[in-house]
Amino acid sequence: MTEKQYTLLGPDGTDVLSPVPGTLGGNRRRKIYGRLDCRSAVGSLPTGYAKHRVFFADEATAIAAGYRPCGTCMQAEYGHWVEEAMRSGHL
Repeated sequence: MTEKQYTLLGPDGTDVLSPVPGTLGGNRRRKIYGRLDCRSAVGSLPTGYAKHRVFFADEATAIAAGYRPCGTCMQAEYGHWVEEAMRSGHL
């Protein structure tokens, strides 16, 4: 019997196979990551969002891959990201 494999995005932005599913989802085009139950992401699935969806093992991997937190489901993390981006002149 073959073990199920999940395709996750690695810290370098390339796909990696994992025996466990990701804990966070993201949007490849918008470079945003968030919770799998995010109402914004789930609500966007019927509009074609699924074809741009990626999954991450954890938050550190999402950040390393260049993604930012979702402002809907990860408000505290998003607020910290905005503060840091403003401090560093990236916003």
